Amino acid sequence: MIRFNRFIALIVVLTATPVCAQEAPDTLHNLDFETGAPGEVPPGWSFPETAVEGGFLVQLTDETAHGGRQSVLIDHTNWSTSGRLGSLSKKIDAAPYRGKRVRLRAAVRTEVYQERGEARLWLRVDREGGRRGFFDNMEKRPIASPEWQIYEIIGDVADDAASIHLGTMLMGYGKSWTDDVVFEIIGEAEPLVVEAPRPVTERGLANLTAFTRLLGYVRYFHPSDEAAETDWDAFAVAGIRAVEDADDALTLATRLEALFRPIAPMVRAMAHGTRVAPLDASFPRGGDLQLVRWTHFGVGAGSVRSIYKSTREKQDVPEGLAPPNIYSEDLAHTADLGSVSVLVPRVLFADAQGTLPRGARLEQPETTRSYHTGDDRTTRLAAVALAWNVFQHFYPYFDVVETDWEAALQTALADAATDPDEVAFEETLQRLVAALHDGHGRVSGPGPDRSHSPPFVWEWVEEQLVITHVADSAEVGVSRGDVVLEIDGAPVAEALAAVEALISGATPQWIRYRALNDLRRGPKDSPLSLRVQSTEKVASSVIVTRTLDREQAPREPRPETVDELEPGIFYVDLDRITTKAFNEALPRLEKADGIVFDLRGYPRRIQPVFIQHLIDEPVQSAHWLVPEVERPDRDSLTFNAMGRWRLDPLTPYLAARRAFVTDGRAISYAESCLGIIEHYKLAEIVGAPTAGTNGNVNSFTLPGGYRISWTGMKVIKHDGSQHHGVGILPTIPATRTRQGIREGRDELLERAVEAVRGE
Repeated sequence: MIRFNRFIALIVVLTATPVCAQEAPDTLHNLDFETGAPGEVPPGWSFPETAVEGGFLVQLTDETAHGGRQSVLIDHTNWSTSGRLGSLSKKIDAAPYRGKRVRLRAAVRTEVYQERGEARLWLRVDREGGRRGFFDNMEKRPIASPEWQIYEIIGDVADDAASIHLGTMLMGYGKSWTDDVVFEIIGEAEPLVVEAPRPVTERGLANLTAFTRLLGYVRYFHPSDEAAETDWDAFAVAGIRAVEDADDALTLATRLEALFRPIAPMVRAMAHGTRVAPLDASFPRGGDLQLVRWTHFGVGAGSVRSIYKSTREKQDVPEGLAPPNIYSEDLAHTADLGSVSVLVPRVLFADAQGTLPRGARLEQPETTRSYHTGDDRTTRLAAVALAWNVFQHFYPYFDVVETDWEAALQTALADAATDPDEVAFEETLQRLVAALHDGHGRVSGPGPDRSHSPPFVWEWVEEQLVITHVADSAEVGVSRGDVVLEIDGAPVAEALAAVEALISGATPQWIRYRALNDLRRGPKDSPLSLRVQSTEKVASSVIVTRTLDREQAPREPRPETVDELEPGIFYVDLDRITTKAFNEALPRLEKADGIVFDLRGYPRRIQPVFIQHLIDEPVQSAHWLVPEVERPDRDSLTFNAMGRWRLDPLTPYLAARRAFVTDGRAISYAESCLGIIEHYKLAEIVGAPTAGTNGNVNSFTLPGGYRISWTGMKVIKHDGSQHHGVGILPTIPATRTRQGIREGRDELLERAVEAVRGE
């Protein structure tokens, strides 16, 4: 893909009706940014070092303010830096706010580059045990105004809330100023409705399946004003409750129409053997009319900064077409949903006031809070219905993956009905996404944080799980080269199979890489029980503790980012190097006889400039194809061949022999780079096949605090052949051995060095 935004966020987009504010039970320090001197990070606030490394600057400024003398500026105007997000935050104790409805309000103004930057406020509640509560980061209502304006977020604080985090952030390129932050209690939280788990009946499953299908047809293809303004999370929850217990097809059809007619008055649901109900005779006629329909470039499911867009487009009415004649095959969709059939117009007439006939705009919830919980059975079923439809209509790889997507819906609904809580339901969503076989497919949810690791790493080598590196200071009872036989009492093969069932991947190597990481990670200070066999063939039991966060987690030693391995043979680690550091190393690399580029991972900090020094004529990337969707169920699906990279040569030209080292952990942007190396034969590729998943990531959120990421476009190789599930294949295959690991050798790197020596 072009770039994979790894920022994981959940969003809520509802309307707010503020109520009279109460005085907050404690005083929050420096919300007006008057404490501290210009040029400083505001005291009492935090700004991550990773944002600074990505080119973001945060400081107090007296050049502009909404009130008082100062505001806080977040600046990211250096185009040579690749950071995506700079977030200024404050953490407060949640105890005084438990069970309350709260409001975050602030003044914000921006100077952002069109479609390349936006500002947002954000508010997050963390519950006891690391579980997620309310969260809103204004993803669907970002801030881009150059004038000072007041923005707000309203949410409910759970009874078991542990901490509250609030802040302001800048995404992309530009500047944002924030001032006069207010955080206050505005009332009591609304009690959550939590329905206990119970199995779904055969009739209930049929009803839920029919509702799910119609939900997708109306949401994405019926272009009424009312449907476009609907809060689909709330609608799906209400719909699940309304249809599940319908006794027969006629009752189901009646309830479906009652649900959808207010927002889609032209939709019809019919029990088999019944006729379509006639249209209301009061359908407006005459006047200047246009036709309205949805067009989808991918699907606009997340940020407005996404390349994917969903828009309602208008066009002139063809001669001879008059209301209400929109039931032709080209203008409406009919579908058999089991015991009922539905008819959903894809095109509507519209006058100056809106689409026809008029529907009823549903009453929106009173605040932005939308705090559904995955502990509630109905919320879980609604989340499945919403998620399944995104992929049913827009996933671009069903032609090359073997998946019974209809059966996946049935399984997910049945599991969601009986999941005991929100954490178990996260696994149900993971199994649903795993059925896509998509290496970008991931589910994040409100469950406890599982980002901590023990002080060692392991890898699958010679059909065994082998410890490949132990941190120098660690004394954990395992050594490099040891074989892990059991994990938490289960044989390794059994433990791997359980985790791999929850991982979406297009190739076995990517699934295995993800699974091994997931098996190592867990909550902070949680134990990991192992049975290991040492190099002396002695088996022993060891309990280690997960103490290291993602930043501290060990990784196998590699040479320096740019290193001369032997006279004339240089090494460049593309996983770690920045564009600036690479440019600074060019005088050394220009004199090299051989260069090994290490791409066992993801080049987060460097642009593809390194390729431009390996070419003497322009090159292009693989083909990036975005689905253009006008009909449901991927019928008549077409693709837009969006712009490809065109890379021109840069000096100096690096004439040395080259080799790229890679393996199954290289995905997405890494594969975009390697695809050019492969097609134009710019270097040997040493190691193992890559992950086999490329294309810009899309993402969406679900009620209950779940977020799903997936591949929103299709990528095919330069010659038109399949990339998904294939990846970039090595020209020189190489694998690791347990003996090499025991000896501390990097056998893939050694083979690459041999290649650039000409051996």
